Amino acid sequence: MREIVLDTETTGFEPDQGDRIVEIGAVELENHMPTGRTYHQYINPERAMPEEAFQVHGLGDDFLRDKPVFAKIAHDFLEFVGTSTMVIHNASFDMKFINAELSWLKLPKLPMDQAVDTLMIARKKFPGSPASLDALCRRFNIDNTARTLHGALLDSEILAEVYLELIGGRQPDFGLSTQSTQGSGPAQSPTWRAGPRPKKLPPRMTEAEEKAHAAFVDGMGDSAMWRRLGYTIG
Repeated sequence: MREIVLDTETTGFEPDQGDRIVEIGAVELENHMPTGRTYHQYINPERAMPEEAFQVHGLGDDFLRDKPVFAKIAHDFLEFVGTSTMVIHNASFDMKFINAELSWLKLPKLPMDQAVDTLMIARKKFPGSPASLDALCRRFNIDNTARTLHGALLDSEILAEVYLELIGGRQPDFGLSTQSTQGSGPAQSPTWRAGPRPKKLPPRMTEAEEKAHAAFVDGMGDSAMWRRLGYTIG
């Protein structure tokens, strides 16, 4: 199952009032695991950056002046997303901007049901609690100290961690039960189990600790569980 965790930065709040996208960042997940593939693009909004927006993301006119306009990156962006589910915090905001940009180019809009809104998931799971990305990072002990300003790629990477916590966290099999669909390496068997260690680990107890433990077991008598199990030290 392929998912795209996505975030945008913009010049403001309303595309129908002339606001535009200035940055898109996205992280690819496969079966809820990051693949290492990302999409990141700064975009020339073809308008001046309002001071209020600059204070949020720090992307100014001089920096964005030589970046491509949305028309130049639209097809690459759509190709990266494809038909995969998009995981977005406050999805209605980002989808509003993405679809406005696409409509101005006479390109098909992305359907709203292609997006999963982590803001709505958080509000349903923790009613009455703060549900901002920063608040969820605090709740799940996710390090977001690098987030001094909003940045689309960094925020999408952080959101990917938040999303996995919201849906229950990663199961501790590290993907070993999932057959790989990419790469040339051997697929992991769904019945994989760890075998016996070929060489015993050296004991970590000191000689004094071994003697103390033996005295402790002797004091428990012949019915001690340690003796019934035939336990020996070393």
